[in-house]
Amino acid sequence: MKYDKLVRDKIPEIVRSKGKVPVTHVASEREYWEKLKEKLKEEVDEFLKNDKKEELSDILEVIYAMCDLKKIRRERLELLRKRKSRIRGGFERRIILEEIK
Repeated sequence: MKYDKLVRDKIPEIVRSKGKVPVTHVASEREYWEKLKEKLKEEVDEFLKNDKKEELSDILEVIYAMCDLKKIRRERLELLRKRKSRIRGGFERRIILEEIK
């Protein structure tokens, strides 16, 4: 079966332990970035279907990998999030914008 997708580091071991042969390669930086973006979409889609906290943790794992690749410290990402929240607000008040007249 063909996949052509980014998988977690231990997946090849797990496949081998089941008596199957994984065919893999190590992505270039460019391919890795593209596959991370695909993986993020995949994980968000799974969360939207399943609404489980495990799926949220998968999204976070992909975001952390993206930060590592782009050399963005997680603390820096959190500072950016807080700054934007301070300037534009968060979502705590559950405001729905219906229209602007």
